[in-house]
Amino acid sequence: MKVAKLLFINGEWESERNDENLDYQTAQLVLGYGARNILENPNFFSLIKEKFPNANIALSSSSGEIFCNDVYDDSVTVTIISFSKSYVKTSQIDIENFPNSYEAGKKLIESLPMDNLKWVFVLSDGSSVNGSQLVQGLNASRPDHVLVSGGLAGDGDKFEKTVVGLNQSPAPNKIVAIGFYGENLELSHSSFGGWESFGLERTVTQSHDNVLYEIDNKNALDLYKKYLGKYAEELPSSALLFPLSLKLSEDSAPIVRTILSINESDNMMIFAGDLPEGSKVRFMRANLDRIIDAANDAANECLHISINKPKLGIIISCVGRKLVLGDRVPEEVEMVRNVFEDNTVLTGFYSYGEISPLKPFEDCALHNQTITITTVNEIE
Repeated sequence: MKVAKLLFINGEWESERNDENLDYQTAQLVLGYGARNILENPNFFSLIKEKFPNANIALSSSSGEIFCNDVYDDSVTVTIISFSKSYVKTSQIDIENFPNSYEAGKKLIESLPMDNLKWVFVLSDGSSVNGSQLVQGLNASRPDHVLVSGGLAGDGDKFEKTVVGLNQSPAPNKIVAIGFYGENLELSHSSFGGWESFGLERTVTQSHDNVLYEIDNKNALDLYKKYLGKYAEELPSSALLFPLSLKLSEDSAPIVRTILSINESDNMMIFAGDLPEGSKVRFMRANLDRIIDAANDAANECLHISINKPKLGIIISCVGRKLVLGDRVPEEVEMVRNVFEDNTVLTGFYSYGEISPLKPFEDCALHNQTITITTVNEIE
């Protein structure tokens, strides 16, 4: 397995890491994450197709691009992969061709060959797709022990529209799956938030998909404002500092839900993922040091699963973390680098939602405000 990466910024290829002299003419897979205005330009796809003529090319808009030990905006980071024994198969669907995101997720997995499938990497539109329903559909068709991970495309901090594309210029409403095949693949994954929970565990008593009305039979927005105190005056921007911890059942691990917006007139809250009635929630708050330390925990969890140091580490972290951390956002990438050391190529992007299992190689979940890492190696 060989991995290389490139940075496209200011209208040109500016930086390259190709330590193993990977032949771009024979590359099997290219993953690109970047600014929507660059990816939507048909000239960019022509440029990248000319450079990698025989590769499957998957592109996704993002809210920040990870290249080496830094985080960029208004760029495209490109990761090039070539296997010696393993191989990939790809699929793309349009959410508008399905009645809901659940059915889209089921079809996406079913469209891939199942023999020797080890990992499905998903890049999804982040605006028109219901991420919670998508992962339910993915899990419904996922064979046992097949890893499913990935993320929802971003659009900076604009939240206008997102684009994804497979072997074509990216466009809205697309979902891409990349299947990785072969007995020689060694994979690991992790997800950590680093947020501090506080207050009592409460029950969602009225909701509809990602819209929350009541907690413990009390208006959720009123209760939320009470807990925020002085920060309630800064809503909705301060909501990034106070997400919710969600448990879908008594014995499930908690996941994080980001507040996208609030509706004062209807007294409701809109989240970046579903909050089913009967699920348990707790309020959370930001501690910047603990949020950054979560990247260290995530990287070490990957090493705990793997036998060998990974060749490639794909970081997908939430735009909410990026906005909360501000100038400190490169520190979480540096944390991962310090654990994996220099032989692991790091890439990835900031997303509108992260897809990763809660337990090793079990069903995937939709995360918000979380850093997820997927690593891959090919054992010769």
